[in-house]
Amino acid sequence: MAQGPNVIFIVADDLGFADLGCYGGRDAEFGPVSPQLDALAANGLRFTQGYANSPVCSPTRFALMTGRYQYRLRGAAEEPINSRSRGSPTLGLPPEHPTLPSLLKRAGYRTALFGKWHLGYPPHFGPLRSGYDEYFGPMSGGVDYFTHRGFTGQPDLWCGEEECAEEGYLTDLLSRRAVDYIERMAQDPQSAPFFLSLHYTAPHWPWETRDDAALAPDVKDNLFHLHGGNIHTYRRMIHHMDEGIGWVMEALRRTDLERDTLVVFTSDNGGERFSDNWPLVGGKMDLTEGGIRVPWIAHWPAQIRPGQMSVQQCMTMDWTATILELAGAEADAAYPLDGVSLAPVLREPAHTFARPLHWRMNHRGQRALRDGDWKYLRVDGHDYLFNLAADERERANLAGREPARLTALRDAWEAWNETMPPIPQDATVSLGFSAKDMPQR
Repeated sequence: MAQGPNVIFIVADDLGFADLGCYGGRDAEFGPVSPQLDALAANGLRFTQGYANSPVCSPTRFALMTGRYQYRLRGAAEEPINSRSRGSPTLGLPPEHPTLPSLLKRAGYRTALFGKWHLGYPPHFGPLRSGYDEYFGPMSGGVDYFTHRGFTGQPDLWCGEEECAEEGYLTDLLSRRAVDYIERMAQDPQSAPFFLSLHYTAPHWPWETRDDAALAPDVKDNLFHLHGGNIHTYRRMIHHMDEGIGWVMEALRRTDLERDTLVVFTSDNGGERFSDNWPLVGGKMDLTEGGIRVPWIAHWPAQIRPGQMSVQQCMTMDWTATILELAGAEADAAYPLDGVSLAPVLREPAHTFARPLHWRMNHRGQRALRDGDWKYLRVDGHDYLFNLAADERERANLAGREPARLTALRDAWEAWNETMPPIPQDATVSLGFSAKDMPQR
């Protein structure tokens, strides 16, 4: 029987680097935006240099599921997978590919996903085909919080591989499912540990709080909700998610599971329209820091001391490697991990190690390499060099002053890129808005 910790992996959708109080976020008019997450950070470990594998939704989720650079899979070349891919036999996570849940299941874990999948549609793809025992949530990238319908107007709420209907605000439905799961798993204390993925759609558009059911008819034809939203609604959406995380933590305490459960919180990419990414520049779809550097919190009373902080540079797929190691699960030799385990950092947050991080985007021909304090960036054919230790805002381009360093980092990125499949010619970029909709950064 598996002997590792229970794991709850919580993913927010389009959350900005400074949207939480524990990352410098400001209070809302109603008070603190994220008191539950702030408490998790205060009683656990907060990473300041944690990154998403991509600045857009589904590619990061490919990396989380596989523990490998997403560029290795065709579906992840979509930026992101869009609703037009429904029925496609190629645009999704292949069921034969080993995944974090399937490898944990092989090691004896019970597994469940409540929330956003965004890795392809049935009948070809789906959570139950990639290692999860249970699933409840939307398959696509965005749905209305009340009608649970996607871009095409079709219902997009699933129980396993069957479409289902359930009334309620989606963020709350996901939180309550998680609470119910914890209570069910706790009923047999001798049974195997569990891995629960809780993947919220919050605070992703449409901009609807728990009290905004009347907005659903207004946004049904354009879920991008380009005519609405504001920072007040946005912060309330985060707060609803935070409340739900509080319900989850209370359930762990009530069932005496908190001490031996690793709870991880992060975002799939940087923030969008109403987010706060300070002091970073850019956001979703950008390889500037605001698009990829995200909140990372780890809470595990049995192993992590309260009030810890880490400057270790790391990215989403490193959590995959970490969880597998902690669970005593083995990666598949035919699919070696690109992620690197952070278990030594969890044990000793002052510990750091060299960890070069690579990105590329079809959108605007972007590429990036973070190596130590330095970052090489290309956007629209322009090459930049930044010392992030001195300039997190990426405003002081040192490419002209340090040409040798620029060349070395560019060559290192090129060498890494040679190990990845090329971007397919038919890969698509789906933008929610442009300069005609609102002024750009």
